[in-house]
This record gives sequence, C-alpha cells and structure tokens, in this order.
Amino acid sequence: MSKQIDDVYELAERALDVAILEKRFLFKLYPLLTHSKATRKSTLEFLESTTAKAIEDTAHDLEEYIKGGKDSEHTQLREAYHFLSKPEARKIVKYLRGIIDDAKRYEWEHRPGRRKKSIAK
Repeated sequence: MSKQIDDVYELAERALDVAILEKRFLFKLYPLLTHSKATRKSTLEFLESTTAKAIEDTAHDLEEYIKGGKDSEHTQLREAYHFLSKPEARKIVKYLRGIIDDAKRYEWEHRPGRRKKSIAK
C-alpha cells in the first residue's frame, strides 16, 4: 500500500476517536481521496478494511444507544456511552455515516468505463 492510503486509515481512525471523545468533526474523506487521486481499488480496500468496519460498528452501536431499551445489550451501550447526550450521539452517527458514504461515493464515481455525456438542451 502507498503512504497516502496508509494515511487515510490513520486519519479515519483518529477521526473516530476525536468525534467521540472531543466531539469535533474535522475529517472529510471525499476531498482527501480526490486530492490524493486514490484509485477505486484502494477505496474498495478501505471499505472492506477493519477501520471502515469499526466506524460502521460504532455508528450502529450509537444508533442502538439512541433508540434505547431495557435488555442487556442496551444496558451495556448506555454504560459505554453514558458521557454522550442523545443529540451528540446523533451528530456523531451522522458524521461517521458521512465518512463511509464519502468512500462509497468516490468508489462509485471512479468505476471503469466511459462516462455518459450530458445532453445539452
């Protein structure tokens, strides 16, 4: 893997930590992929990586925390995320989903094949 792609993994993991602990949302993946001219293959590798899986799992856990409940799973989630209010958790979920959506959008826009030309009217 190239240095730039390794940086994407590190930045995504750091963004996850900063979003939860400091409630700051500074990382945008799409502009980074565009600027670094990442390949579709490297973007697919990122989407299948443990980093992306961790981001998706955290977003899912936060959604379950927001939903609430009385069973043991929700009790554990309340215990784990007790320091977050539900509005803060919603913002974090939206941010984490945005990171994954940026990667999927970049991967979709960089499919092989010819682009359809827009028809001028």
